[in-house]
Amino acid sequence: MVAREEGAPEQPQREVAEAWTSAIEAAGLPVAWTEGARPRPRSAFGAPLPVGMAANAELIDVVLTERWPAWRVRDALTDGVPAGWRLVDLHDVWLAGPPLAGRVAAADYVVTLIGDVPVERLRTAAAKLKNAPELMRRRSRGDDSVEYDLRPLLIDIGVEDMLPVTITTRTRFHPEIGTGRPEEVVAALSDLAGVPLEVATIVRERLVLVEDLA
Repeated sequence: MVAREEGAPEQPQREVAEAWTSAIEAAGLPVAWTEGARPRPRSAFGAPLPVGMAANAELIDVVLTERWPAWRVRDALTDGVPAGWRLVDLHDVWLAGPPLAGRVAAADYVVTLIGDVPVERLRTAAAKLKNAPELMRRRSRGDDSVEYDLRPLLIDIGVEDMLPVTITTRTRFHPEIGTGRPEEVVAALSDLAGVPLEVATIVRERLVLVEDLA
């Protein structure tokens, strides 16, 4: 489990994966390698992280050929993690289990808003979002845009009465519809409440696995 700090270098997922591959190689871990013309350490992210987004508990699978105690893996990795990232925790995983990416079902986000916003009005709108039969939105796709229903991708939404005001939301990763993006949830909430909302930060708190969601 790893975290990406705010202000870390903004990199697309491909570059993030390459940076972690380099870190794993440099750590000297007894990592298993893929086969083919360009073998790579066998590692995989649970889900792509949007460019520039901070995260507190991202999941990476790394396959080792030897069983090392967690402290030894931590010592090997800690000083060489990519810039802006840190190691949070380590867990043993059953090798015969399903691939990590196929187990990720949803994600939790915390969205911090800018300025003074009417909390109760947002809470009323949030309740309407959860009870709505559909939430038709438009999403950019290349030079065009497509209409889609956000509702199947929205699992939960809440409004925290604190300063600054924060929105918590859990959205789904759907193999056919796509991913529920937190900024689109905020936009839908803004439209329904009739209140302009300006986002300060979005943090992906954690990835939710199928077994956790159940």
